[in-house]
Amino acid sequence: MTSQAKKTGLIIPIAITFIVLLLDQASKFWVKTNMYLNQEIPVFGDWAIIHFTENPGMAFGMEFGGEFGKLFLSLFRIVAVSALGYYVYHLVKNKAPRGIIIAITLIFAGAIGNIIDSVFYGIIFSDSYYQIAEFMPANGGYGSWLHGRVVDMIYLPVIKGVVPDWSPVMAGDYFIFFRPIFNLADTAISVGVGLILILYRQFWGEEKKQKA
Repeated sequence: MTSQAKKTGLIIPIAITFIVLLLDQASKFWVKTNMYLNQEIPVFGDWAIIHFTENPGMAFGMEFGGEFGKLFLSLFRIVAVSALGYYVYHLVKNKAPRGIIIAITLIFAGAIGNIIDSVFYGIIFSDSYYQIAEFMPANGGYGSWLHGRVVDMIYLPVIKGVVPDWSPVMAGDYFIFFRPIFNLADTAISVGVGLILILYRQFWGEEKKQKA
């Protein structure tokens, strides 16, 4: 592939990454500077809610191993997203199907979005407990480099109810679907993974045949 063709092929990944990061970080900055922790703003009744929470660990509110675990996770994310970035370049260089390039780019962009929170937010924001966070506080942020918390805010408790007594699992328990709270970066990652599952056989199956 010529240099010009590479540049042309990279336009889509660069544009997707820029748009995802812009929307993700803008939404997080707005929430962080306009809401306090655990505050809620209904959007569509009880079905779609902006619920401000912070996640010290992985996607969808999962956590990982305290302070050391957080440091390890942040470093692992940086290494993983670097590998993903190289893989996107590899796909473009080898003229991979556009759908696969878009899928991997969405995962790449979403990962960068959450890395930004982990690396910088502890430094540039004060905490949000019972107060609106201050951007670039004079006395320093709530944490240190690589120990920031990921801002989550999208809550979609679409289905609520009690599990029937005849159910073999969780009988009589109250349930909510969808319970995890997430952000736009998580959404980009999920959409990217979904596209990969749809396009897996089309791309990697054909690639294996060509190698054979």
